[in-house]
Amino acid sequence: MEKNFIPEVSSYLRKNMIYVPKVIYKSSGIRVNGKLIRSLVFSTDVAIIRNINADAVIAVYPFTPQLVVTQALMTAADIPVFCGVGGGTTTGKRTVNIALHAEFQGAFGVVVNSPTENSVISALDETIDIPIVVTVGSENTDIDARLKAGADILNVSGGPRTIDIVKSIRDRYPDVPIIATGGPNEHTILQTIEAGANAITYTPPTTAELFSPVMEKYRNLND
Repeated sequence: MEKNFIPEVSSYLRKNMIYVPKVIYKSSGIRVNGKLIRSLVFSTDVAIIRNINADAVIAVYPFTPQLVVTQALMTAADIPVFCGVGGGTTTGKRTVNIALHAEFQGAFGVVVNSPTENSVISALDETIDIPIVVTVGSENTDIDARLKAGADILNVSGGPRTIDIVKSIRDRYPDVPIIATGGPNEHTILQTIEAGANAITYTPPTTAELFSPVMEKYRNLND
C-alpha cells in the first residue's frame, strides 16, 4: 500500500455528493481554533452544504444579514460556517450586533464586505471572540489599516484581478491568512494558490444544474 494512500468509503445514497476540486488540497490551509480549512463552499443552500466535502462554508449573500438565515445555516451545516454580517449597506452597530448573535449561534467566524469602515472592524474586534474575515476587492485597499483595525483573515474576491491582488498582499505580508476565490477551473485555482492564497472559496453548481441530468434520466424512464 502506498504511504499516502487514503482509503475512501461512501454510502450508496451519498455517492452523488459534490467534491471540491482536488487541486485545492495543494494549499496550505488556515488553522482556525485547531480546525484546518483549505476549501470553503460559497453557498447558503442547505441542501448543497449538507452534500459537499468542503472544509467550511462561507455564507455571504446579497441581502441584509438576517439572524434567521444564520440560525438555519448553523442548524443544517455539519462543517464550520463563516457568516456574512454586512459592512456595506448594513453597517455600524447593527453589523456588530449581528456578528455577536452569529457567534452565540455557533458561527466559526464572521465576514464583512469590502466597503466596511475600519471603525466597524475595530468595534467587531472589541466585541466578538471569533475570527473577523475582511473582504478585499481591490488592489487599492489599505491592507495595513485593515489589519491594525482587527482583521484576522483577508478574503480576496477581486474577479479577474484576484490572483494579482493575492500576490500583492502576500509580497508585503508573508504571514497573513488569505482566503481567495479560485476562478473558473483547476488551473486558475492553482495559480491563486501559487500566488499566496492559503484557502480557496469554491462556488458549486446550482441546484438546478445538478438536478438537470437527474430529471433527464427520470423522463427517459417514462419513454
